[in-house]
Amino acid sequence: MTQTTPAHEPVGDAIARYLAEIGVTHVFGVISIHNMPILDAILRQGRITFVPARGEAGAMNMADAFARVSKGLGVVVTSTGTAAGNAAGSQVEALTAGSPVLHITTQIDTVFMDRDRAAIHDVPKQPEMLKSVSKAYFRIWEARATIPTLQAAVSTALSAPSGPVSLEIPVDVQRGPVAIQSIYPQPALAVVAPQSAQIEALAARVKAAQRPVILLGGGARLAAHEATELVERGFCAVTSTNGRATVPEDHPRSLGAYNMTPDTQALYDRADLMIIVGSRLRGNETRNNEMRLPAATIQIDADASQGGRNIAVTEFIHADARLALAALLPLLPAKLDVDESFAADWGAARLRGEQTLTRGLGPYDILANHLSATVHKGAHPWVRDVTVGNSTFGNRYVKLAAPHLGVHALGGGIGMGISMAIGASFASKTKTVSLLGDGGAIMNIGELATAVENDCDLVYVLMNDRAYGVIANIQDAQYQGRRAYCKLHTPDFGLLAQSMGLAHTRITDIANFTGAFDAAMVKRGPHLIEVDMTAIGPYAVAFGGPPAGAAGGSK
Repeated sequence: MTQTTPAHEPVGDAIARYLAEIGVTHVFGVISIHNMPILDAILRQGRITFVPARGEAGAMNMADAFARVSKGLGVVVTSTGTAAGNAAGSQVEALTAGSPVLHITTQIDTVFMDRDRAAIHDVPKQPEMLKSVSKAYFRIWEARATIPTLQAAVSTALSAPSGPVSLEIPVDVQRGPVAIQSIYPQPALAVVAPQSAQIEALAARVKAAQRPVILLGGGARLAAHEATELVERGFCAVTSTNGRATVPEDHPRSLGAYNMTPDTQALYDRADLMIIVGSRLRGNETRNNEMRLPAATIQIDADASQGGRNIAVTEFIHADARLALAALLPLLPAKLDVDESFAADWGAARLRGEQTLTRGLGPYDILANHLSATVHKGAHPWVRDVTVGNSTFGNRYVKLAAPHLGVHALGGGIGMGISMAIGASFASKTKTVSLLGDGGAIMNIGELATAVENDCDLVYVLMNDRAYGVIANIQDAQYQGRRAYCKLHTPDFGLLAQSMGLAHTRITDIANFTGAFDAAMVKRGPHLIEVDMTAIGPYAVAFGGPPAGAAGGSK
C-alpha cells in the first residue's frame, strides 16, 4: 500500500493559518527582515488584517487594548533584539493589566542563536528580557513543534489569570517546511474551579451578614452577570478602576471606584462582610493598604499568589471569579436579609463623591459631564492615558456601559493612550473616545499616522496645558514651587494634524466643547480635539498625585 506524503507549507504560512483558524482577525506590529515569512503569509492568505504601527511600543499597546475591548486575544508581531525590546515597556503594562496578548517575536538563525556570535540583529539576553515581562515564554526550535507550541502559548495567555505570552521563532524555522494539518486545535484553557466546601462556608457567612460588600477588581470583569446578581440580592458593590462597570455604574448599590473617600472608610467600618474578587488591592486605591477593611474579609482570585498578599484576609479562595460566584448564587436566597439603611448610605456616599469631584473640576465640569453622558449612552470604549484629566475625572466620573469598554494604563506609564485607542477602535463596533495629555501624546505621536492610515473611528480629546501638569502641582505642594523639568515645548497640534491629514479642532472656550465633540462623534474617522487649558484656565482644585511619602507617582 502506497503512503501519501502529507502536503507541506512554510512555518510562516502555518502560523498565519493557525491564527486565522482560532479566530484572530487583527495582528499589530512592525515588519522587518526577520518576521517577513509570517507577515508575507498573512498578506497572501488574506484572512487577517495586519495593522502596521510606527513602533513596536505602540503595536503592543494596540494589541493590549484590542484584547481588553474584544474580551479575546491580542496579537503583536515584532522583530529580533532591539525591536522586541521596544515593546517591553508596553508589555509590562499588558502584564500589569493581565491582558491576554500573544507576542510573536523572532530570533536569528538557529545555527547562531544563543552563541553570542554577533550575527546581525543578535542581542544578548533576549529570552531573559522576554521572560521578565511575560506571564510565560516559549520558543519554537523545530518546524514540527510549531502548532503545539502556538497552542500552548495562546492557551496560557487566555487562561486565568491571563497575561501576555512571548513566543520566539528563529527566522530559518519560519522559512522551513511543516506538514499542513487537517484540523487546527483551539486553545485549551486551564480552569481554576472552586472547592465546594469553601463556597458552602462562604454562603453561610453571606446569609448571616447584615451589611455585605463585594469589591470587584479587573479579574472579575468576566463575572459581571454573577456579580450583578449578588448586588440585586442585597450586596453593596465597590470597584477598582479596572473593575468598573462589572456592576452597572448607575446601579443604586454601586459605589463605583470612589474607594478612598472618608465616606468609604466609614462604610467599610460598618460592613460586616467583604468579598474581594479579582483585585490586587493596588496601593493607589487603598492608601497603600492602610484602609481598614471589614473584620470578615474573603478573597477570591485565580492567582493563588495574591492570597493575603496586600491585606490580611479571613479566608482565601483560589478560584476563577465567574466560577466561584456562579457556584455561590444557588446557595443563597433570592433576597438576602440585609440592612437597607446601609444600602441607602452607600448610594448617598456615591453621590457625595461625585459632587466633590465635579466641584474640583472648575470649568471642566462641562467637559466631564458631556463625556460621561455620551460614553455611557453610546457604549463607547473609553481609553485614557495617564494625565491629570484621567486622574481627576476619567478614572471615576465618566461612566462605562460595560467593564470591557474601560481601557487605561494601570502601570502608571504615560504615552500609551494614542496607541491604545487605535487597538480599541479595531475591536469595537462603536466610535472610541480617548483622553490624552500633551506630555504623554508626544511619546507616541507617530501613531497618529497609524490612526489616519487605517481610518480608525475614534475621537482624541487632548488636554493641553503645555506641561506635565501633575508634576508641576506636586512641585508646588512639596518642593516649594520649584518647577523643574515639567514645562514642555509642545508642537502646534493643528499644524501637526494638518500634515497628517487628521481632522483637528482647538477649543479655547470650554462652552464650545460640547458642539465640537458631538460633531466629531458623527463623522467617520479619527478626529483630534485639542482643549487649550492655557486659554481656558486651571482646574478649581489642583491634583497633586499621591500623598507626600507615599509609594508611586504619576505624570
